Amino acid sequence: MPEFPAIHHLALSVTDLEVSEAWYSKLIGSEPAMTLSDGPFHRRVFALPSGQLLGLTRHDSVDTGDAFAPDRPGMDHVGFGVADRAEIELWRDHLDSVGIAHDGIVEADYGLALSFKDPDGNALEFFVLAS
Repeated sequence: MPEFPAIHHLALSVTDLEVSEAWYSKLIGSEPAMTLSDGPFHRRVFALPSGQLLGLTRHDSVDTGDAFAPDRPGMDHVGFGVADRAEIELWRDHLDSVGIAHDGIVEADYGLALSFKDPDGNALEFFVLAS
């Protein structure tokens, strides 16, 4: 069996590409590295420092009937790994400085989590495993 590969990219569907692009630019601290419009969609792609890509996609035939909910089959949340408590505290401070609401740092036996949502309600999290 081949070794299971790392995640190369993640693409999230959004309802308003301009709103989401501005929000993620504040979160990430950079502008998209690519713009794609080669299908029935428009996409902005951020190159993350870790080497992965994060895409925001506005489909031409968007269905806005149901908002994201982590308890419905599909994606639960996206977790971004951080090194330690100090780094998760830096992310908390960054979210505060750019006006992104969050749930505060939550401690559990297995680690620390800092959860927040994007403009479409997609659940995101900074996470560090307990040492």
